[in-house]
Amino acid sequence: MSAPVTLTEAKLFLRVEHEAEDGLIQTLIEAARARVEGEVGLSLASTSAAPLRLAVMMLVLRAYERGEGEMSTAAVEGWIAPYRVVRL
Repeated sequence: MSAPVTLTEAKLFLRVEHEAEDGLIQTLIEAARARVEGEVGLSLASTSAAPLRLAVMMLVLRAYERGEGEMSTAAVEGWIAPYRVVRL
């Protein structure tokens, strides 16, 4: 299964042209993916719905620009809510 957001996509979204922070950005992608997957109860892939992929990129952006240690999904709730799997 391929990643929902690649390093190249994230760097384009962040407008980062250098390679100095590739490791950091990749870590942020992995953390954001795990956060979104945990919220919706689904495994994400490159074929996942666009709102879920965008949610990952937005969480990466917030963490990268603001240095936020905790990835709150409040800012992307509208995008991920329709995809939540109900768990009883």
